[in-house]
Amino acid sequence: MTLHDTTLDQPLLRVTDLTKRYGDRIGCADVSFDLWPGEVLGIVGESGSGKSTLLGCLAGHLATDEGSIQYKGRDTLAMTEPERRLLSRTEWAFVHQNPRDGLRLGVSAGGNVGERLMAVGARNYADIRETATDWLGRVEIAAERIDDRPRQFSGGMQQRLQIARNLVTSPKLVFMDEPTGGLDVSVQARLLDLLRGLVRDMGLSVVIVTHDLAVARLLADRLMVMKDGHVIEHGLTDQVLDDPQAAYTQLLVSSVLQV
Repeated sequence: MTLHDTTLDQPLLRVTDLTKRYGDRIGCADVSFDLWPGEVLGIVGESGSGKSTLLGCLAGHLATDEGSIQYKGRDTLAMTEPERRLLSRTEWAFVHQNPRDGLRLGVSAGGNVGERLMAVGARNYADIRETATDWLGRVEIAAERIDDRPRQFSGGMQQRLQIARNLVTSPKLVFMDEPTGGLDVSVQARLLDLLRGLVRDMGLSVVIVTHDLAVARLLADRLMVMKDGHVIEHGLTDQVLDDPQAAYTQLLVSSVLQV
C-alpha cells in the first residue's frame, strides 16, 4: 500500500495504545483514537498533561516506547528516515507555537513559502514567486512584503507566514501546537478566523493542541482531554465542553467560566 492509497471507510490516522516515557515519568500512556479526513481533533489539558508530548510523537518529533501510528493504513513508526522526511514535506505539516521555530529567519517571506514548494519539486522561479505571492495574500500579508524578512514582521504576521509556508503544498494532515499562544487577544481572533476558513476550504485534517477551550470550541470537531499523560475524556467538542463527565474536565470548564 502506498501513501496515496486510502478509502472512505478508513481513517486518515489511526493511533493505538501510544505510550511515551521519560525515565520513570509518563509523557503519555495508552492513547488511542482515529482521525478521519477533514476532521479537526483538539487536545486540551493543563501544562504537563501530556498533550505536547503526544503531538510530538504523532508528528515523528519524539520516539515512542509502545503503540502504533498508522497513516492511510501504513505504520509511520516503521518508516525509514527518508520516508518520514518526505511525508513531512508533502502530506504533513507542523505549525509551531513560536513561529520562529517554523520559519527561516534569514530568508524572505516569499522564500520561506517557496522553499516548501521547491522541496516537492517546483523549479520554475516565476511560478514559485507567483504561488508565494498568492499565499501571502491568503494569509493577509501584503504582496509588497514578499521580499521582507520574517524579523521585520509582527508576531501575528510571522504566525500567518508560518501557516502559508506549511499549507502551500496542500498537506492532508496538519499538526498545530498552540498556534495562537502568546498573541494578543485581537490578533488571536483574527488568526483563528483565518485558520477556520483555511481548514474548511482545504478540507484539512488537523490535530491541534491548545490550553484555550475557546480555541478548541471554535476549531475542533472532537476533543480529547488529557491529565497526567492519560486521556480522561473524549467526545464531540460541544458535548465535552457543555456536559463534561470527568471531574477534571468539569474543573477546566468551570475555571474558564469563572474568568
